[in-house]
Amino acid sequence: MKQLAALVLAAGKGTRMKSKLPKVLHKVGGKAMVERVLDTVQDLGVELNVVIIGFGGEAVQTYLGERAEFVVQAEQNGTGHAVKMAQPVLGQYEGTVLLLCGDTPLVTRASLEALLAEHESTGAAATILTAHMPDPTGYGRIIRNAEGQVERIVEQKDGKPEELVVQEVNTGMYAFDSKKLWPCLDQLSADNAQGELYITDVVGILVNGGERVSAYMTKDFEESLGVNSRVQLAEAESILRCRKNKELMDAGVTIIDPNNTYVAPEVTVGPDTILHPGTVLEGTTVIGSNCEIGPHTRLTNVIVGDDNVIHFTYGHDCEIKNGVDIGPYVHLRPNTVVGDQVHIGNFVEVKNSNIGTGTKFPHLSYIGDSDVGPGVNIGCGTITVNYDGKVKHRTTISEGAFVGCNSNLVAPVTIGKYSYVGAGSTITKDVPDRALAVGRAKQMVKENWVTDETFKKK
Repeated sequence: MKQLAALVLAAGKGTRMKSKLPKVLHKVGGKAMVERVLDTVQDLGVELNVVIIGFGGEAVQTYLGERAEFVVQAEQNGTGHAVKMAQPVLGQYEGTVLLLCGDTPLVTRASLEALLAEHESTGAAATILTAHMPDPTGYGRIIRNAEGQVERIVEQKDGKPEELVVQEVNTGMYAFDSKKLWPCLDQLSADNAQGELYITDVVGILVNGGERVSAYMTKDFEESLGVNSRVQLAEAESILRCRKNKELMDAGVTIIDPNNTYVAPEVTVGPDTILHPGTVLEGTTVIGSNCEIGPHTRLTNVIVGDDNVIHFTYGHDCEIKNGVDIGPYVHLRPNTVVGDQVHIGNFVEVKNSNIGTGTKFPHLSYIGDSDVGPGVNIGCGTITVNYDGKVKHRTTISEGAFVGCNSNLVAPVTIGKYSYVGAGSTITKDVPDRALAVGRAKQMVKENWVTDETFKKK
């Protein structure tokens, strides 16, 4: 394959989004639309990514960082004008320029590979990614001659009635021979309904100059859908979700209600896992085999092993090993590692902690900044008191320890192996192995303390 550069148009404001955020930074499947476009092309052998920015350009540049070079289109004067702004960067480039739109997050790598293959095999000066659109309203139409060769692209506002009935549309994505692209830009005219420079007019210029223009029609017209409103954003989200859910089900995952299960494209799920309604899997989450996730569980950047049951739980940036039972109403915070065969019951929060094999947190506990060994039992209402107002300290609860209900473990503190902490204790000093620690005030009872006068005052 020839040398390849990607040029992504991302300068538009997206007025219909009614947002202060640049349109291309609105997220689909947990990632900004322009980021999804760059993700799609990254495995195509692209040498250089160039992004055209305009409205909110600094925000786009900050978001993408070093993934691309940036060119500013200060005045939005059409797609042809936008491409022309990249000439100082790509004008001397010898190879293929893949032109994409930053608001088309649904295009697949397979379609772009097919587009590039068609472009190379035909030796065309330009190759258009087209789609057969059931309702082509709003899209540029592909006009072919009697031999079926592409002649030009006609925009909706400039089309004649007989041209607007054509259902093959321009997706706004092209492969250009770089050397043949740039001279055409100087021939563009704004003599059209919108008074702008159209990149689509390059097709007619090339054909009239005796060059060949090819086209590849994507098998799924949904790949070409651009996002220009919140409604279309939701539609793109739904399409992406349906794709992912089908992929998972085809791979052996049971999804009880696909319409109410939300899995990001980057997530992986092992076979024989069941996803219940209300499950949200985001980011780089990895779920193993034979798990049961949900209902109403959200996992973001979580690594989950095999044979786990996790329901009514929110976990993020943490790891869950194998054979674990979690929920309901559990919060697993960053840098937590939950070991094998652990049980975490209702209303438990764990943060920045390592939990050993077979340990149990049945209910109503906060375990933060702790190292908990295997076989530990944490009683109801136990709290690791990790923050002194300035510094967060760690708690160590050693193998086989038993911590009674309603205990406060004031860090830094170590509970020794197989030791016991009496219910209601506040522990401020280390507890040796196999010891019993009780840290509570002696009970005092004052009989007849409540008098008749006390009730009269109430």
